[in-house]
Amino acid sequence: MGTLAENIAGAPQSAARIVVIDDDPDIRELVSEFLIRHGFDVEAAADGAGLNRALAAAPTDLVILDVMLPGEDGLQICRRLAGSDGPAVIMLSAMGEETDRIVGLELGADDYVTKPFNPRELLARVRAILRRVSAAPKPADEGKRQRLRFGGWTLDVARHALLDAAGEETALGSAEFKLLHALVTRPGLVLTRDQLLDITAGRNAQAFDRSIDNLVSRLRRRIEPDPAQPTLIKTVWGDGYMFAAAVEDAP
Repeated sequence: MGTLAENIAGAPQSAARIVVIDDDPDIRELVSEFLIRHGFDVEAAADGAGLNRALAAAPTDLVILDVMLPGEDGLQICRRLAGSDGPAVIMLSAMGEETDRIVGLELGADDYVTKPFNPRELLARVRAILRRVSAAPKPADEGKRQRLRFGGWTLDVARHALLDAAGEETALGSAEFKLLHALVTRPGLVLTRDQLLDITAGRNAQAFDRSIDNLVSRLRRRIEPDPAQPTLIKTVWGDGYMFAAAVEDAP
């Protein structure tokens, strides 16, 4: 087997890019080499500064992130990545406490693996997350659309505000805003619960499956003329949800 750098250089151009960050060089090398052998483009880093350099060098699909790191720890990095709409995150930790796992997921991690772990289990989790991320429909020119009008409402993306027809602001929670933004930037597309979970929060779909249904119900009570007979957010039975209203850019 060649060196890690040689294997990275020889990875297919279309391969998903993964950054492995762990201050233990043996674990870092083991995970990196294993993922490279399975076709991924991998870069390794020992701390937050190395991760920053790797993220700046090229678009990254997934970060495998150790919790215990020198300087900026894994939980701080996870919070930062989630706040910047960054890559998916799998947390690694020697701590097996349920509270640690929950904290990692609440901060935006997509999955959590406890050390020691079977590399094949990690590979399966990597593939599952990448499948879910790639399956999520991407909005057209999302970053350029700052005010979106639909059904008498205006969503002001820059201000994180929802305005009614009279220009009065309607209170939305952070999760409600993210869900509404995900829907109105993808009108006419059927979005599964897993896709909505990934778009809005990057959470583990199995653990939080019902949260999307509850969030949709709350959002319907905010914006639908009759929440019992929704005309904006339609349920597509067996599949998920679809935003049914026409959406246009507002001045």
